[in-house]
Amino acid sequence: MTLRIENHQLVGELVSHRSTPNHGGIMAPSYLILHYTAGRSVEGSVESLCTRKPRGNASAHVVLGREGQIVQLAPFNVVTWHAGVSQWAGLMGLNSHSIGIEMDNAGLLKKVGKQYQAWFGKVYPEDEVTLAAHRNGGPVSPWHAYSEAQIERAIELAELLVEHYDLQDVLGHEDIAPGRKIDPGPAFPLGAVRSRVLGREQDEAARYVVTARSLNIRKGPDASFEAVAAALKIGTEVLLLEARDRWSLVEVVADPEIEGWVSNAYIAASGGGDSSVSPRSAVTGPASTNPGTAPVSRKNGGKGKKARRHAQ
Repeated sequence: MTLRIENHQLVGELVSHRSTPNHGGIMAPSYLILHYTAGRSVEGSVESLCTRKPRGNASAHVVLGREGQIVQLAPFNVVTWHAGVSQWAGLMGLNSHSIGIEMDNAGLLKKVGKQYQAWFGKVYPEDEVTLAAHRNGGPVSPWHAYSEAQIERAIELAELLVEHYDLQDVLGHEDIAPGRKIDPGPAFPLGAVRSRVLGREQDEAARYVVTARSLNIRKGPDASFEAVAAALKIGTEVLLLEARDRWSLVEVVADPEIEGWVSNAYIAASGGGDSSVSPRSAVTGPASTNPGTAPVSRKNGGKGKKARRHAQ
């Protein structure tokens, strides 16, 4: 199914258009944000995103169905209201900086007896359910699985959008609004999709070194999460698995079984690299391409020696 973009409109097989009144002005997108609809169907989600309400209006650029069908609701250079309160790489309010894709998926389910049920009452068979814990925290839970056709179509569309608009990254709503949003959730292979779309399959994980005398490594990207192992000593080498504005997911080189989140303020590039390079810039390019993201080094953060003795 070959897709192309003409005047910010998608053209191709299984593509249709409907105009949403819920939009803002012109923008130059920098990011692609993936969501799930948490809805009953493509048709129901399109209707909701194209309806004016007394408050809480929402929209997106496209809705992607489980069979690979796409409904575009707004040109890709127009602001839609899909991100809400959000931030990434120093930017506040990602609506004005991103393209939003809503994927038809019921999201988080609950088990009722032996059945898996969505919030709106629909029951899903076991072969459409993924049991997993969310990477931002929480217990193992049932999630509505994405279809293979839907995932492949998402990759095709993401590749086109990244190339056409020179987008910096592919993110989930859970990345830009952690604690508030959990989509697209663990049933969607976001990391693998991001790597494939951005051509990072062959990338080697960057090595970093702990610069604090003692650094906690946690289950999630926040100081409120419990530690997964004993605090890391100064000089411990770690592999960077995923980078965010303030926290990074790392794996300890000397003990690959230890994997968790550490504060970016207390790690720096290892192996003779530039110690001013932040985890975010190691993934997405030089720090200057990510306004508001401070370089990470021993001097970063103004904490002082006393505060460094046991970090985060």
